[in-house]
Amino acid sequence: MAKLHILSSKNLDITISRLSQQIIEDHGDFQHSVLMGIQKSGVFLAERIQKRIKELSGIDVSLGKLDITFHRDDFRRRDAPLAPNKTEIPFIIEDRNVILVDDVLYTGRSIRAAMDAMLAFGRPSKVELLTLVDRRYSRDLPIEASYVGKTVNSIQSQRVIVEWTEQGFEEDNIWLVNQ
Repeated sequence: MAKLHILSSKNLDITISRLSQQIIEDHGDFQHSVLMGIQKSGVFLAERIQKRIKELSGIDVSLGKLDITFHRDDFRRRDAPLAPNKTEIPFIIEDRNVILVDDVLYTGRSIRAAMDAMLAFGRPSKVELLTLVDRRYSRDLPIEASYVGKTVNSIQSQRVIVEWTEQGFEEDNIWLVNQ
């Protein structure tokens, strides 16, 4: 299995800073904006973005955690049942600007599921997408990220692996792996 290193821990930190600065430029005081991490890996990224925004601007932006398990279009098609995660949204999203956060944008199906799941909690005025890795040329749905950490050209037989220290890895790494 061949592995191509996409981002190291140091470069990931730089990328998170850049993404956080872009969000601060676009959302100012965050009075009407919130972050929403998609369980599981999107939450790790959203927490880091939230922390970096606080470091850079002093603003403690609201953060929610969204589980999409039962909104996925392949939920009943899998051999093994999916284990749901916890949804935690300690704020009202009605008429707010929601920045959905996920680690990898591939076909767009997870983002569609996230939008379906989010609508159960209200109707935001605007939804933007922040993704760490955008796998170009692989979209099944017309979904595009507003904020992108790294764009990767990949083929169907490849997979993006994101290793977070929060998952027990010694350091953060992102890999493009041939299956």
